[in-house]
Amino acid sequence: QCDTTPSEALETLSHRGPDGEGEYISPDRLVWLGHRRLSIIDPEGGKQPLSNEDGTIWITFNGCIYNYLEISQVLRRKGHQFRTYSDTEVVVHAYEEYGEECLKYFVGMFAFAIWDDRKRILFCARDRLGIKPFYYGSGVGRFAFASEIKALLTKGLFEKQVNWKALQDYLLFQTVLGEETLFYGIRKLLPGHYLIVNDRAQIVQIKQY
Repeated sequence: QCDTTPSEALETLSHRGPDGEGEYISPDRLVWLGHRRLSIIDPEGGKQPLSNEDGTIWITFNGCIYNYLEISQVLRRKGHQFRTYSDTEVVVHAYEEYGEECLKYFVGMFAFAIWDDRKRILFCARDRLGIKPFYYGSGVGRFAFASEIKALLTKGLFEKQVNWKALQDYLLFQTVLGEETLFYGIRKLLPGHYLIVNDRAQIVQIKQY
C-alpha cells in the first residue's frame, strides 16, 4: 500500500500528454497502467491503455513505430483483427504473435509496458538508442515505472534518497553511468533492453535484445 493514488503520479506527467489520459486496472487490482496521450496517429482510435481482442493483453506505449503499416499487413495475413489504425495496436498484436521476439521487428523510438494476463507477466522494453525514457523502481511487493522520475517520487511510492555513487559519477563525468539514477532505488532501463516482472512484482529478467 502507498499514500498516493496512481492517478496522482499520472498527473505529474500531464505535460507529456496533453491530449488525454486513460487507465487500466486489472480485475484483481494487481496491475494499474496509466497513460497521458499526445495524439499523433489515429487520434480517435488509439486511446490508451489499449488491449487485444479478449482483454488478456494490455499496453501503455510511448513513441512511434515507423514501420507499423508493414508489420500490420503481415499480422493481418496471419489472422489478427485490428480495431484501430494505431501503431500501438500493432505492438500488441506483434507481441501476441512473436512474444519477446516482437522487438526485432520494430523500427522506431519507443518505451512500453505490456501486461500479459495469460502469462501473468509485465513485459517492458526500450528502443535501441534510448530515445524514449523508461525509469523504474521495485520494492517488497511493488514494481512501478514511468517516463519521468518525478512520477515515481510521488508521495508514498519511493523515498527521495540521493544515490551518492551516481552523484559522484555525475560530478566526475557530467553524466550518470549505466542504469543508475541520482535517486537511490530508481533505475533506468538501458537502451536496447527489455525487462520482465512476474505477478509478485519480482524482476525475473533484464536482457539486451
